[in-house]
Amino acid sequence: MPPSEAERNGYERANKYPKSTKFGRQNPITARWNSDEQLVSWRENWAQITNKYLDEVNRSDAHIDHRSHAARGIDEQPTIHEGYVAQAMERRGLIADRCEINRQIKADNALLRELKSAFKKISQAVKNTVPTLAEAMETLREKVIVISYHILHAKIGKRNITDYVKELKANYESYKGIVKQIAAKKKEQKELQNQKKSTPVIKVITHRDLARRIAELTEEIEELKSEKARLLTAMERTDDKDVATVNDSLDRMKSALTELDKREEKYTAELNEALQQYAEYKEQAKEFNEGEFGKARLDIRPDKERNALNQISNSYGEHFSRSTFFSSVRDADMKLDDDIDMRAVREYAYQQRRQTQKLKSRKSHEQER
Repeated sequence: MPPSEAERNGYERANKYPKSTKFGRQNPITARWNSDEQLVSWRENWAQITNKYLDEVNRSDAHIDHRSHAARGIDEQPTIHEGYVAQAMERRGLIADRCEINRQIKADNALLRELKSAFKKISQAVKNTVPTLAEAMETLREKVIVISYHILHAKIGKRNITDYVKELKANYESYKGIVKQIAAKKKEQKELQNQKKSTPVIKVITHRDLARRIAELTEEIEELKSEKARLLTAMERTDDKDVATVNDSLDRMKSALTELDKREEKYTAELNEALQQYAEYKEQAKEFNEGEFGKARLDIRPDKERNALNQISNSYGEHFSRSTFFSSVRDADMKLDDDIDMRAVREYAYQQRRQTQKLKSRKSHEQER
């Protein structure tokens, strides 16, 4: 309503700047509007209305929930907003930090779901047979390989970012120093040129000294400009205006390092949980014949390693590193500390072949009779 009608009704406009009345009391309207409770209420209403229309078009599988993952009891990590700029960079073939973080989050969530599913299946399975326990341990080893790869990838990313930041800072400081030197030498050059103009021509020696010094300064300035251009290239910047974004890049790298620290911490917790479960299986395996149990594991190990390879390569796409994968396999075996006794496996396989040959020979004799 217009102010005149509001005044006739005794209403007063609620002003949120500042969020208090002229008498110093907190404005109850703006206090309520800015509260967490009101925000949750608005989000809940929005979700209900959205789901209502989704139901009307038979899209019940696409319902939304206004609550956070923590409030819903979901362990998965939510993705972050990417934005138009990041998506445009990805379309041009560049790697956007926010898109890379979301790819990692999705890979983390997929791994978490698979781990939960695997643990659930393993806990429900009967653990008193060689094939079942061998399948459980090799499945867990596969997951440890995947987790180890994520940890190694995070460490490599942190090292690369740290090296990049160190080099960028060094180039940036050198660049600022050169800019100051160029400014100082240009100032000196201008002063000498003015001095040369004001000096009488009859003072030939003074003119020569000034001209020589001006020429030296010109040469020094050109050398400094060449070094400045080299530093611009090293910093991946085009001009002085573009250099102003260096601090923004450093801030983004700092945020990326923080995110990688959190990711490494998260994976380390998952790894410790998996190692603890593996140790329990290892204790149960002691009751079986070492050669028989080792052979059962080796028979299914290649398929499990291929599963881990496919899962990792699908998650990382073109950023997948085969050398890092092999390192993660070695790292996983070192953490599991469970070398299969190949001598016992060979002896068991030899005994199995002998028994098979004896059985065939016995059947052959019986047929001849």
